[in-house]
Parts: sequence; structure tokens; C-alpha cells
Amino acid sequence: MIPAIDFHRPETIEDVLELLAENNNKAKIIAGGTDIIPGFQQRAARFQTIKKLIDVSHLRTLKKIEKQDQTITIGAGVTFSELANHLLIKHHLPLLAKAASSIGSVQIRNRATIAGNFVNNAPCADSVPPLLVYDAKIKVLSSRSERQFSLENLLVKGYQTNLTPDEMVTQIILPIPSQHYQGDFYKLGRRRGVAISRITLALLLKIEHAVIKDIRIASGAVTPIGVRFYELEKYCIGKPISDALFKIMAQKLGERILEFTGLRWSSAYKLPVVQQMFFQLISNLNENFNDVNN
Repeated sequence: MIPAIDFHRPETIEDVLELLAENNNKAKIIAGGTDIIPGFQQRAARFQTIKKLIDVSHLRTLKKIEKQDQTITIGAGVTFSELANHLLIKHHLPLLAKAASSIGSVQIRNRATIAGNFVNNAPCADSVPPLLVYDAKIKVLSSRSERQFSLENLLVKGYQTNLTPDEMVTQIILPIPSQHYQGDFYKLGRRRGVAISRITLALLLKIEHAVIKDIRIASGAVTPIGVRFYELEKYCIGKPISDALFKIMAQKLGERILEFTGLRWSSAYKLPVVQQMFFQLISNLNENFNDVNN
């Protein structure tokens, strides 16, 4: 049962920030409500101190998707249905569109917002791996300041971020990758539809003259939070492509994930699946480069 709670629907972002500043960690922003409402019903500890809900779902400034020069800006209140169907996202950021289209059900995608997904910071947040490989930055406002930083610097641990109680995310800013990149997103759940992720992988790759020029790798669900694998990326850059290299990369990815998670009961099945899917993803992308170049 949801406890009695004050509900506010301010008309401007400035009003939202004022309410957050006044309520000293007892106010929570709600947009789609797909995390916080179940959290109240389940009496989750992280929602026990909340006395006010601040609805921002109607604020149009948080619903915009815009392209400026070589950057796409996504409002914090954009839903996953809007992301999955938007032409700019599908054309320039296809991994994000694919991830958005795989989340929950149609009803959930119609409500859940991109900022709510990573601010909640569940291990299974499907938007996080694509955002990480796209080098996403976020814009954060409070009544006292404005700051902008990379998404990975926001994420601390499961269900915890670096946001202060008086701050809100307003925008996600993504540089548009050049046309020389190809990528893919993979999700594994316990069923085909309306599934919470068990494993997610995002991979962005640039190959020139059969040599890896750039690679970006991120995982979710299989790690405690979404993670970018910079050491593995650095190892790969400059190496000639081959099946042998892809197998080594898959092995190193499994080892790195194990370092993050430690040995768990699920490691015996998750790590081989991650390694096999990574090998398959990068092999398929390499074939795509060959098709383009031939």
C-alpha cells in the first residue's frame, strides 16, 4: 500500500528546484513513476524518507530531442517510446533506440523516462550501456548551481548516484558518432518480453584497413552498475582484426567482469554467455564493415 504523501505539480523547472531545496532530502521527483510507485508499494528502504512527490511529467522543456551541429540533446523527461520511435535517435544513435524498444512493455515504455532509468541506477537499467558507449554527458541543475559531467561519474553503485538532494537532471547530451562507426546492443532476460535484464552489452566499433581504430564496450545487469571497459578498449586499439583476437577480447571481458562482481552463484552461466555474445557481436560487426567496404 502506498503511504499518504504530499503531491506537487509545479509549472516551471525553477519551481521544481525551489521545492527540492526546501525539503532537505524528503522530496522526490516523479516523471513516469515506473520505479518509485512499485518502490512505495514494496516499502523499499530508499523511499522511506520521501514525504513529497514533485511531478515533472508535464514540463515541455524536459520532453525535447534536438540536434545541434554534431550533438543530440535529449530532455530528461523523454520516454522510451519517444526514444525508440524518434528519427534522430534511430538514425544517429541506433543502439539507444534498440535498447529503448526492448524495455518492459508498451505501457512501461510509454511512461518510463530516460533520466529516471539511470537516476534510479538499477543494475538492469537498459539505457546505461548504450549511453556509456556514446560518451553521454548529463546536465544537472539546482537552485544554487548548474553542472555538466559524464554519465559514468553520476553512477556510484546500485540504486545510488552522485546527485545531491536538491539537484535534478534536465538533459542528456550525446556527441554524434561519425558514419565510420558501427555498433550493436544485446539484451538477455529470462523471457522474450516484459523481461528484466540479466545481461546487457553495448558495443561501438570503428575498423579501418582491417585494424581496430576505436572500440567502446559497456555492460549492464551482469555488473553491479553499468560499466565501460576502458582497459580492454585500450588493449584492442591498433590491433589487426582476427577471430583469434576476438576470442582473446571475449576472454578478457569475462575476466574483467569477474573482477567487478567477484565469484557469484550465477557466474558459471553468465560469464560464458557474455563472452560468447561479445564474440558474436564483434564478429557480426566486422562482417558489416567488410560488406560496406566491398
